Amino acid sequence: MDEATLPHDMPSVYEPSLFGTYSKKIGMWLFLLSDSLTFGALLYAYSYGRISTPSWPTPFHSESIVNATVMTAFLLTSSLTMVLAVRASVHQDAKAQRLWLLATMACGIAFVILHGREWSKLIADGLTLPVFPKIPGHTAAGELVNVARSVPQFPATFFGLTGMHMLHVTLGVIYLGVVALRRNFIPLLLVFWLAAWLGIPSDSPFHYAAHILLVAAVVCAIILWLKPKAYDSSDVEVAGLYWHFVDLVWMFIFPLVYLMSARIF
Repeated sequence: MDEATLPHDMPSVYEPSLFGTYSKKIGMWLFLLSDSLTFGALLYAYSYGRISTPSWPTPFHSESIVNATVMTAFLLTSSLTMVLAVRASVHQDAKAQRLWLLATMACGIAFVILHGREWSKLIADGLTLPVFPKIPGHTAAGELVNVARSVPQFPATFFGLTGMHMLHVTLGVIYLGVVALRRNFIPLLLVFWLAAWLGIPSDSPFHYAAHILLVAAVVCAIILWLKPKAYDSSDVEVAGLYWHFVDLVWMFIFPLVYLMSARIF
């Protein structure tokens, strides 16, 4: 209310916004620019290993290709629901905005679950890294064991690239959850962490990775406690920029990693 009494001819103490847009959007674009360098390096490492290794493996059968195709469909659907969420926020339809954000989150969660199932199958078949926990009483046999031994750069680049993308999708789901539900999302996130911690076997690499949800819950709780707010259309738009970036990255990973490494019988 005090700002309304200031004289209109008083010079502004702030510089005009860069490129004529608000600072949150510029900040997100700068973050995405830096993040694109990370994914660019990972994609380059995978591509270089593929080109420089004559015996580069093609371990993905039709089942893996179908699973990755369904994952892609979920991400493409989530891009559509994210656009609808932004549209609802512009029209100040809070209910529709929340529903479309929740639909986007559901697609992202489905993607992570399918990706985790794919990882678990490949690890059980012998495609693994030394840092992954060993499965007690399980001895893998088959072509994937030979892949891990003869071309170790394949599992290193595969798990590094897809794992980084899966992490981004997970953080994106948490980001959208905070925008859609604000403080109400914190107990829900803790429930997800507890279910993942208790439900995932201890010999799975996702067992300890579930603590990401706990760390995210603590960080989100601190942020929402220090600066509680109702997120407006600009916040939804900025979240949409992040989500579309994550979807775009997968459009490079899917053909490069899966389709070009498919074994068709």
